[in-house]
Amino acid sequence: MFESITNDEDRGQVGIGTLIVFIAMVLVAAIAAGVLINTAGSLQSQASDTGTETQQAVANQIEVVHAYAESDAADGEFEDLNLIVKKSAGSDVIDLDSMTIQYTDSDNSITLTTSDAAVEPTGEALTDTSDRVELTIDLGSTDAGALEPGDSATVELVDQSGAQFSYGVTMPQTVSDTQTVADV
Repeated sequence: MFESITNDEDRGQVGIGTLIVFIAMVLVAAIAAGVLINTAGSLQSQASDTGTETQQAVANQIEVVHAYAESDAADGEFEDLNLIVKKSAGSDVIDLDSMTIQYTDSDNSITLTTSDAAVEPTGEALTDTSDRVELTIDLGSTDAGALEPGDSATVELVDQSGAQFSYGVTMPQTVSDTQTVADV
């Protein structure tokens, strides 16, 4: 069953060969473990950054609590779109100076900021959930033009962290001259 080794020198060569194979396997395993640890550290860092960005995008929300359109013209066009906005619960401070407004109707899509002449905020930041700021968008001075009865549009508010809030605007089919339309 067992072979007998008669030469002691042959026995040592088998042991050294086994030792070399064992050391090579340990080195390969150590290199593979190092690569895995580096990869895991890199992925953890990337996941942490992604989680922080996602949390800001989800938690930092601007909400429109009330909207109305005003018309001063006798032609029934509504040039001023007013949005009363607040920050949602759990949001960080929302800087209105770095906010963008994407206004899209059936014919146009324009991007505005609070530094544009067409947008007039009543404040610079939303610091508390009880804060309310009125954003007046002068549609008459933009490429979009004024709202008319029956028109619809979408206003998308994007804050400094990239969080987006979309608000749909739909004008009633019939309105009288020089009136205010609430909850458009």
